[in-house]
This record gives sequence, C-alpha cells and structure tokens, in this order.
Amino acid sequence: MEGPALPSPEALERWCTPLQLACRLEAEAGFGDLQGRRDRFSGFLATTLAVPPEGLEPAERQQLAALARDAAGYGDLALAGRQTLVRRLRQALHELRRRRQEVRPVAPPRLRLAAAGPAAPDAGGPRGLDPQTPLAEVPGIGAKTATRLAALGLLVVRDLVHHYPRDYLDYAHLVRIAALEPGRTATIVATVRRCHAFGSPRNPNLAILELQVQDVTGRLRVTRFFAGRRFSSPGWLKAQQRLYPVGATVAVSGLVKDSPYGPCFADPLLEVLEAPGAPVRSERIGRFVPVYALTEGLSGETLARAIAAVLPAASRWPDPLPEPLRLELGLARRGEALLGLHRPADREELQRCRRRLVFDEFLLLQLALGQRRERLRRAPAPPLLLPSGGEDLVSRFLDLLPFPLTGAQSRVLAEIRADMERPQPMARLVQGDVGSGKTVVALAALLGAIAAGCQGALMAPTEVLAAQHFHKLAGWLPQLDVSIELLTGSTPARRRRQVLQDLANGQVKLLVGTHALLEDPVQFDRLGLVVVDEQHRFGVRQRNRLLAKGLQPHLLTMTATPIPRTLALSIHGDLDLSQIDELPPGRTPIRTRLLRGSERAGAWELVRQEVAQGQRAYVVLPLVEESEKLDLRSAVEVHRHLDEEVFPELTVGLLHGRMTGEEKQRAISAFQEGRSQVLVSTTVVEVGVDVPEASVMVIEHAERFGLAQLHQLRGRVGRGAAASHCLLLHEGDNAMARQRLELLARSSDGFEIAEMDLRLRGPGQVLGTRQSGLPDLALASLSDDGAVLEEARLAARRILAEDPDLARHPHLRGALEAQRRRSVEAAQLN
Repeated sequence: MEGPALPSPEALERWCTPLQLACRLEAEAGFGDLQGRRDRFSGFLATTLAVPPEGLEPAERQQLAALARDAAGYGDLALAGRQTLVRRLRQALHELRRRRQEVRPVAPPRLRLAAAGPAAPDAGGPRGLDPQTPLAEVPGIGAKTATRLAALGLLVVRDLVHHYPRDYLDYAHLVRIAALEPGRTATIVATVRRCHAFGSPRNPNLAILELQVQDVTGRLRVTRFFAGRRFSSPGWLKAQQRLYPVGATVAVSGLVKDSPYGPCFADPLLEVLEAPGAPVRSERIGRFVPVYALTEGLSGETLARAIAAVLPAASRWPDPLPEPLRLELGLARRGEALLGLHRPADREELQRCRRRLVFDEFLLLQLALGQRRERLRRAPAPPLLLPSGGEDLVSRFLDLLPFPLTGAQSRVLAEIRADMERPQPMARLVQGDVGSGKTVVALAALLGAIAAGCQGALMAPTEVLAAQHFHKLAGWLPQLDVSIELLTGSTPARRRRQVLQDLANGQVKLLVGTHALLEDPVQFDRLGLVVVDEQHRFGVRQRNRLLAKGLQPHLLTMTATPIPRTLALSIHGDLDLSQIDELPPGRTPIRTRLLRGSERAGAWELVRQEVAQGQRAYVVLPLVEESEKLDLRSAVEVHRHLDEEVFPELTVGLLHGRMTGEEKQRAISAFQEGRSQVLVSTTVVEVGVDVPEASVMVIEHAERFGLAQLHQLRGRVGRGAAASHCLLLHEGDNAMARQRLELLARSSDGFEIAEMDLRLRGPGQVLGTRQSGLPDLALASLSDDGAVLEEARLAARRILAEDPDLARHPHLRGALEAQRRRSVEAAQLN
C-alpha cells in the first residue's frame, strides 16, 4: 500500500510564501499582532497552519499543528513569547522548503589553460644541447644560476633533466566552493563580490588583500598576506583593489584548510580572467605543479625556468628503446615521458610517463647485471668433478651430523653440485631463514671442492662469526683429515705468515676468515670454491677481489636475511637463486612479546626463571656507549646495572663492537660454555652466534632496529629443545613503530617480514646503504614498482639473447656506458 504523495515543490512554495511574508511584516511592525484587511496576524496564522498541504510527514504535520495552537493564543503572549513563536515558525517553514527542494548536482567549473610556455616537443629553444652540455652554456640559465645548480650536483643538461620532482601540487583538481575539502589542494573559478586591500592594524609591514567570491554553490572569503613595507603604501593597496573589480571572474588555487568560518585557502594563487571563458595564463593555477628539491639561494621559480630551458632539447634526444619493443610494452616515448614528468597535465599522464622512466632505470640495471653474468659464464672455471670414491668425503661428513639433511637442504646441495661440475663458474645465492641449516650445505659444497683437488674459502662479515664458523668446522674436519685455518685482522703476525705459507703451497685445504682474505698477500695454491656468508654485507667490489685470487673459482653466497624478490633481482640479478625454505625438525617456536620500557622488571624476572632451569639469555642494545643526542640505554651501562643490581647472583658477560677480537671470543666462549648466563651485547650477535642453551632474547629499544634485523636477532634463540622467548622493549608512543613491532610479534615468516621492512624503511636501510651495491635509482621504487622491474628483466633478457654486446642497440649501449662512468666517478669521490 503506497503512502501519501509528497507535495510538489511548487505547491509547497505557494503555501509557505504568504506565511513567510506575514512573519516578516509582523517582525518589522514590532510584533504587535498586525491587523490585515481581513484578519489579524494571529488569526491568519491559526487558519493557514490548520490546513497544511497534502503529503507531509506525520512529524511535520504534528509540528505545524502545535504551532497553530500556539498562534491562537498569540495575542495573550508577552513580547519575548511572540518573538519566539515567529522565530520557530520561520525555522519550520525553512526546513520544510529545504527538505523538499530538488537537489541537482552542480558540475565542477571549467578552466581553459593557456599553452604552458616553451616546453612543448615542437617548440623552439636551443637545439644544440646534448646530455653533456654544461649548464652555464645553456641560453636562459647563465653562470650565476649554474653555480647554484651545482650545489645540488646538477652540472650538465642530463643532470638537470633527471632532477625529477619530489612531489606534485594538484591544482588541476577543479571544484565548486561547496565541494572544497580541508587538507586537499584545489582550484575554484568564482565571481568577485567584494574586494578590500588594507594594512594590518597590528603590523605596519603587513598588507592584507581580502576578496569575497561567489559561485552557484556558495560564497568564500579569500585572503592573501603581503609582508614588506612597500606593500603597505596607499598606492599599492589601491592598485590591488583595481586588479579585482566587483563582477570579475577569478581563478583561485591553493591548499584548502579549515577555519572557524568554514573552508578557506592557505596562501592562495590568484588570477583574474579576461572574460568568464578566457584561458588562465598562470603556469601554476589549475595545473599539476611539480615540487623540486632546492638548495640555499635557489628558488623554485628559478629551477623551474632552468628545467624549462632544457626540456625542448631533451625531448628530441634519441629514444634508446627499440620502437617495436616500446610499442609492444605500451610505453610512452622517452622525450614525451620527460616532458610529462616535469609538466604533467593530470595524474594519469604523470603515471604513464613515470612508468616509462622507471622502466628505463630498471632496464639499464638488468642489462648491466645480465652482461656481468654473461662475462662470468664466458670465463673458464675448473669443473669440480668428484674423483672415483671422492664422494666418500661428503658422505662421511653427512654421516657425522646428528640429523639427516632436510628435503630443502638436499635440493639446494644438488643444485650447487650441478653448477660446480660445469666448466663455467658458479654464481649462486642461497637464501634461508634463520636456523634453516645453510652452513651445513655450504660445508658439504666446500668438501666437494676439496675432494676434487681444490681449496675452499669461507668468508664471514665479522670476526665473531668467522671464529664461530672455524670452531664449529674444527670439530668436524679433523675427523675427515681436512686441514682448516682461521685468518682475521686479529691473527698474530707470526701465525699469519705460517698460514699464508701453508695456503700458498696447498697444505691448507679450507681457509675461514673475514675481509682479511681480500688482502694482497693472501694467495691460494688452487682455489676452487668461495663461500661468502651474509652476502649483503659485502659490496660487489669486495666479491670481485676475492674471485680474482683463484683460477676463476666458483662462488656461493649465503644470506639469512630474506630478501624480497624485487630486491634480489636488483642486487643479485647476476646470481642464480636457491632457497632453503624448510626448517630442521626439533626447532621450537619462539614466543615474541612487546613490553613497554616500564615493564623491564618482568623481563628480568623471566630471565631469572629461565637461567634457574639451566638456560641462558641475551640482552641486546643498539649503541656501545652513552650518546648525548639519543636517550638510549648503552651496552656498557646496562651491563653494569644488570651485573651489580639486577643479577648479582649471576655472571653477566659483555660483547660489543669496540672490543678486540680476542676479548670478543673470550666473552662468547664464556657464554657458550655456561660460565656466564646472561650476555649483554650490541648487534654483533645478529649473525651467527649459535648457543643451543640460549632461550631468552631481550631487545632494548626495539623501535631502533629494522624488522629484518630484529628477526635475525630473534633467530639466536630457539635453537635447542626448550621453549624460547623474544621480548621487545620499546619506548615512546610512535604508532608506526609499534605497528612494525606488532607485525614481528605476529609473524615468524622471514619473507613477509622482509617485504614489510622494504616498504617501511626502503632498500638502503634494509641492506645497509654503504656496501649494499644498491643501484642508483632516481625514480623507481623497489617496493612499489615490482611489476615494471619484471617487465624490464624479461626485456633485458630478450635483448641480450639476440645482441649480447648491444652492438645493434647503440643508444642503449651508450646509456649503459655513461651510467658505468658515473658509477666509477661516484666511487672515486666516495
């Protein structure tokens, strides 16, 4: 059954208008119950309100009936009561009309943009500029501006063109006044209703321009401030008022903010249009405006003019990408992409142009890695074929282990062995989560090389880890009649001379060490396999120096830091990847909890309980000694506090990066053997220290560490049969830091944690910027542009398969050589 038909807006208007007119006349006459031609005001109200139009809501009819009853007694009311009744009636009529009005959506305003200056592809401008032209020689820039640009590292035209915007202001977002949203940039087109320019009554050096503007949806006050004595002169103020005459059409762009009077613009840009449909001449109003990194003495306008001076020439440089490949991938032309990135018409054009330039960065990276990989494969390497019966050495080693290899370990070992039997050098990266058993796989591979008549080298990033590897292997290898030595920066001179001599004449079969293995005096008799532990701690140059010491030895790198796929393709794209994705049986899950700094006492109580059961505990800190800038608890201070006040009945050890190698080894040995039950340490325990009895990891100031680093530290416990605990102590109220730590507490998947770490902190932080070999990416994001990286990798593979030396791709080859030159120059500067 249908309800009553709503009154039409026209019928409601005919009923409301006489009532509103009567209310206005009564108010103007002083609320004296005005006498009309037929009736008094009160009688007219009572009669009209008693017969409302058809189709009103029940609540609305009840409201009008109540007003009609009150109107019958209007003549008996005091003045204040009469005013209140008239006000209630006017509000009720206004609400009735507002609810029944047809709401028609108002289209956003239109704004024509004038041509954006000289940067169109077919525009004039200097045609003789090549990428290496010095900026001081560019017409329109000059020596003074070139000097300021040099402070940003911008020396030649190519540098300036590749100085990409760091952000954009979206003044192309055209809206009506009623649709303005605080916090967003926007542009409105409105009519000037009032203009007032005046000096500030509080500050004689501040002038204020205030416009009242209006469009079909509402009114807005637009205010601009001008600081400086010259703006306060009466002449200048009058001139400003003449610029914005009443009735003129004005375009206003800026960031919308909230005020007590509703939305308003913060420091807006203004331009009066010559006519309502005339184009806006400003290069910022109504456009997508780039924002650049600047330096002292260089304004945004000066930099934008300099870029505009070189863009026309840059847009005509040859496109290095073959045309068929560009069309197949749906990419913009390079010149068009450069223009679109610096002067995009809208967000869609910006994304399209950015995609092309990101693709170019990734393509050059993948071509460089592909060529390096190909050069490695062309070089001859000794195929490490096991002699008849030589398999026994590896088999005998595997028999010594207290457990069989997992399926993942066996699979990765088979991949390594297949590589080593080829006459091309192996270049493989083994990824495995904390505790997955990479060291056992690496040692089996090294024994395979030794069985084939070669020497092996195992290189670790720290002396602590190198010494641990050595002591662990020294327990196995003598049983297999394999000689092993340790060489680090702390090795005494006499011992070092003996080790180097034994190494050169082939008596030492396996050498374990740190960066000391890279030094020139270290010469092998016949180096067959190099294993590098924690690959991301070594740059490409260190790796190559080690490879140069043998007859092109095979190379196996290992990392316990799970590396997201995009990062692995970028940093290790010249390596084959193997993954140990299965943990050995018997590893106990680690319970991870977040604690505030004020809950430290609970952490110490858990440590006390675990030690009473024969377990041991780590306490890890981010700094070695007190810092004046950061209020962090240092290892030295915490060690003293725990040793003297918290655990006086226990032995508390100390391990940090400034101790000598011998001191570090003594501290670790005491902890491993149980002579100390608590070890206070900086992150030197992050990679490698293996103590099965350790069941508690307390990490102070956990918010200061990266997620992958925390996951590594957590992996130092849970290596025995006892249930293990990781307690993350954090300070402060940073919501993002807490969110990161909650992810760690929730997940034990190293790859999920590494992906999140990459998103939150960026690749330089994840890998350690200095030695990471991280590519120089100006625009591409390894966390956001994975799909484009995959496209570039496949394209690079196709190009190199048909043209390994890029002889048929001269522009690509030139771009790659220029990039290599810049890398070499940057390395020399550093």
